[in-house]
Amino acid sequence: MAGCVQSRRLWQLERVEEDEGGSLGKFVEQLIIPVALRPSSGERLEIAMTETRQVLHRDLGETSVWAYSGGYPGATIEAQRNQPLRVRWSNRLPARHRLHVDHCLHGPHAYPDKREHPRPRTVVHLHGGHVPPESDGYPEATLLPGESSIYEYPNTQNGATLWYHDHALGVTRLNVYMGLAGFYLIRDESEFALNLPRGPFEVPLVIQDRSFAADGSLDYPKSWEEEFFGAAILVNGRVWPYLDVRPRKYRFRILNGSNSRTYTLAFDSGQSFYQIGSDGGFLPEPVGVRQITLTTGERADVIVDFSKRTGELHLVNSAPAPFPGKAGEGVIREVMQFRVRGTWGDDSALPSRLTAVPRLRESAAVKFRQFNLDMVDESPKCTDPGFRWLINGLGWDDITEYPELGSTEVWSFSNLSPDVHPIHLHLVQFQILDRQKLQPDPDRPGFFLPLIMLATRPDPPEPNEAGWKDTFRSMPGEVTRIIAVFANFAGKYPYHCHILEHEDHEMMRQFEVVKPNR
Repeated sequence: MAGCVQSRRLWQLERVEEDEGGSLGKFVEQLIIPVALRPSSGERLEIAMTETRQVLHRDLGETSVWAYSGGYPGATIEAQRNQPLRVRWSNRLPARHRLHVDHCLHGPHAYPDKREHPRPRTVVHLHGGHVPPESDGYPEATLLPGESSIYEYPNTQNGATLWYHDHALGVTRLNVYMGLAGFYLIRDESEFALNLPRGPFEVPLVIQDRSFAADGSLDYPKSWEEEFFGAAILVNGRVWPYLDVRPRKYRFRILNGSNSRTYTLAFDSGQSFYQIGSDGGFLPEPVGVRQITLTTGERADVIVDFSKRTGELHLVNSAPAPFPGKAGEGVIREVMQFRVRGTWGDDSALPSRLTAVPRLRESAAVKFRQFNLDMVDESPKCTDPGFRWLINGLGWDDITEYPELGSTEVWSFSNLSPDVHPIHLHLVQFQILDRQKLQPDPDRPGFFLPLIMLATRPDPPEPNEAGWKDTFRSMPGEVTRIIAVFANFAGKYPYHCHILEHEDHEMMRQFEVVKPNR
């Protein structure tokens, strides 16, 4: 099995060097800022999923993409804390999927339409949202072209950088790759009191990788692959863009929206910057960093001060693909360029304190659950490669976790595989307790046993992980413990690896929050 996986990855990396993307000019496209929707209290938004043609790079011509509110990425929804919002999501996509659908996977396998390009099924998930189950974007509650559904978002949570994206069972990787993703910002009154950079000096950045065919269309494999790494980096839907900035502080809301690729982001100038927030809102205080690592689905809220810079500097990436992999393997270094121009006053602040983050007490937990993340051998089916990515060896339909409504639980995830797994829990924002090393598996080089190594102490989370999270890095050979409160809503919710190719391959399961005395 390990040899098969290695050969597939070598083929992937060789293809990345060959396909369209590496030959495209860098920093010739200006960064675009997605349109912002700022609904008033009680207003209902009407957002349609449509196909449109958009210039992603001047040398590609127009590329067919899927869009929310007419653009890729979708419009940035700016909601207010404690002000409910209703959204009617409508599927107005064409009659046939643009990409090939692999019917061997759970989800497409059950669809009656067995064509390579069936009718596109979609469902919208608000990633990081604390919402009732009927508005969470349940992967089987899909919409076909011509159908719509109204979702209710209470917004009863901290101000934070959330995002919305497609979550249809077995085709999430395809629908997100086509463009179905956008920012959802929850604004909080306390945020304004901090006097952070705002207006044109607050910029959302969604980073994704894509590959292109010779005609400029999006290129993606016909059959499922273990991971997918594109040949070009896009930021806000533009290939290797540039942004003109003033010599002052900026606030960047950064999202890793790629299918599989991890990013370790830094400036080529070596300058430091400050992370002020993670997935679920502000950190207790700013954390000075020279680089940040974001796996798929993770976000970072950062402040960058350009006041001592002139000319150009670049946001660069050093994370191998697959991650953590070998240094330099599969790396696409350049992400985007900043051009510092002109003069500008700056009355914004970088506060020494941001917010109080009350720590959840492990002693309050009523359940301690164990999860193993692993590649499990099985007989090949259709085009399956002879293994599946699974959690505890179980699939989507196997529900074994029933947290009681209002209870606190500790979940421990042991990564027995050689790959990182970004683990996302729906419904909750959680806190990372600690990480600890696992024993190597003598029978499977590169894999691990679900046994903690003796004489090792747990490592606390990094300072920039000290806030609320909804997605965390589960590193190879580590057990990561998180703590969460399952409050307010009862029902079924997914938890899964956010590498979309793994998610579609059944590294996604469900838990069901139940009322006490079930």
